Amino acid sequence: MGVGGSPQSVVRTAKYGLRLMLAIIGGDPGRFAPYLDLYRRATEQFGTPQHPVGMHSHGFIAPTDEEARESYFPGYKAMRDRVGAERGWPAMTRAEFDAEVAHGSLYVGSPETVAAKMADAIRTLGVGRFDFVYTGGGAMPASSRLRAVDLFGTHVIPRVRELLAEGGAK
Repeated sequence: MGVGGSPQSVVRTAKYGLRLMLAIIGGDPGRFAPYLDLYRRATEQFGTPQHPVGMHSHGFIAPTDEEARESYFPGYKAMRDRVGAERGWPAMTRAEFDAEVAHGSLYVGSPETVAAKMADAIRTLGVGRFDFVYTGGGAMPASSRLRAVDLFGTHVIPRVRELLAEGGAK
């Protein structure tokens, strides 16, 4: 069950014995740790199965950090501004985007940068699954998206596994 961050939806997911997938689309991923604790406590209280928890976040991978940021920003901003307008949010600035890439829930950069950030989030939250949403914005050419998928499979995933096995990501 995809959950965007309300305690009630976390408890409802636990009550019905469903798997929890946290949609972490902004801010420090660590701020979602209380939802994982709540899910675990609620499954115990309801006597329902405690499945591994997953998360999904947006991002984009290119050969360099700069290329990834510059390629991803225009389409991501358009999507974020469209969704934000429906929710009463102001338009996203470049500074906000850069802050999310540096310290938040946008996984944008080179394979090494994205792998290190993913490993940190996985370790911080103790999640068993990370869904990487690389199509946010959709204004990117198919060739760029295909390259991102290739980099994800051939470089990011193996590096995340190495970092998690080593116990370090920085």
